[in-house]
Amino acid sequence: MSKEFEIAREFEVDASPEEVWEAVTAQTGGWLWPMEPPEPREGGKGPFGSTVTAWDPPHRYTNRVENVEDISEQTLNQLDYTIEPRDEGRRAWVRYVHSGIFVDDWDNQYDGAAKHTDFYMATLRQYLIHFAPRTAAFATFDGPDASKATGSFAAVGRALGLADDTAEGARVRVRGPEDQLLDAEVDFRNPYFLGLRTEGALIRVFGRDHWGYPVGISVHDFAPGADAEAVETAWKGWLSGVFSQPR
Repeated sequence: MSKEFEIAREFEVDASPEEVWEAVTAQTGGWLWPMEPPEPREGGKGPFGSTVTAWDPPHRYTNRVENVEDISEQTLNQLDYTIEPRDEGRRAWVRYVHSGIFVDDWDNQYDGAAKHTDFYMATLRQYLIHFAPRTAAFATFDGPDASKATGSFAAVGRALGLADDTAEGARVRVRGPEDQLLDAEVDFRNPYFLGLRTEGALIRVFGRDHWGYPVGISVHDFAPGADAEAVETAWKGWLSGVFSQPR
């Protein structure tokens, strides 16, 4: 049964309203995924077939789309950002609202969307504080079907070299592709998602086995000359290797 939903989050961040505006309209590859920049006007074309319904830089940006492309479970999607200055413009307050209509399996879809929103907003803050306004080489991919099994997300954490109780804020040395050791900070961790920040990248692990989907990884690599295809090849091979071993 179709039913409306709304997911709202707000936070303050050590970034100017102009920096936040740039991140949510032009540098989405640094914290979410690359999108076509919106036409800078109300009524303009937004990403993924949407229409810009509010455009007031650097304070308000909204886009809205009906009959969402390639998503049969959703018939309406709206993203709304409100940005206000704090501390004479040195910081910003951000309110993000994701709303629309889910067609079926409402509870599961809402649960997944709400938990993903927490992770995406945390990643936005990490980008703004540590990497903005840099552009990222972005790679994202899913693990093999075996990663749909319950416990797969935890297995990825252990393969990286993290203990089950390694907490958010910990400084760690993780083992990545080709046994490369990476110094990182755990910038986000809960039972569903893991965020690692290195000197030059944000590495995000999505425990979608909780909802019956494969575990996923996204990498935002800010190193000069970083190649998105090479990053994907390396990390996708690493993730596949995790599930090729007996567990």
